[in-house]
Amino acid sequence: MTGTATRYLYIARHGEASPDESGLTEAGRRQATLLGRRLRDVPFTAVHHGPLPRAEQTARLIGDHLKSVPLRVSEAAGDYVPYIPERAELPADSADFHLRFLAGADDEERNRGPELARRALELFTGPADGEEDRHELVVTHNFLVAWLVRDAMHAPKWRWLGLNHCNAALTVIRYAPGRPASVLLSNDMRHLPTELRWTGFPAESHI
Repeated sequence: MTGTATRYLYIARHGEASPDESGLTEAGRRQATLLGRRLRDVPFTAVHHGPLPRAEQTARLIGDHLKSVPLRVSEAAGDYVPYIPERAELPADSADFHLRFLAGADDEERNRGPELARRALELFTGPADGEEDRHELVVTHNFLVAWLVRDAMHAPKWRWLGLNHCNAALTVIRYAPGRPASVLLSNDMRHLPTELRWTGFPAESHI
């Protein structure tokens, strides 16, 4: 069924994680708190987050600044490889690089990841049902942010590769009825002071 209201999907990567990924660093907690302050006036209907501690903790710190917005754990918002391309799908000059990056994915990841990625598109994208616009936040991981941005741009499935997002950066996609999806913000860090920006992003790409 085609939705009749506009969905605004806010997507954030979790805050900076500790080396063992068991939770957030102090910097990661500050990032999440500052993102929550930025979003406190958005009329969210729900905050969805992945099941891993770094995503859950980030969502809770954001939620502390929101007005009675339910937090909902979702496997579809988790950390997984959304799509593994065949060599023929990739540009010839970068195929080896991308395939080396994906070589560590085991059989379970290769089967489960695409299934969760399809579920994420079903749950989080497209116009909303009803008469009122809907605002939702998904606190997730870098790969899913990239997958959702790729989908909004109608890019090939492999193109989630190479799209990197910083910890607690904000991406916003608008899904209006009868119109293509529109990426309103991508990797926006204006709510973070300089010392908290660019964490989780490849060092050679820092600006």
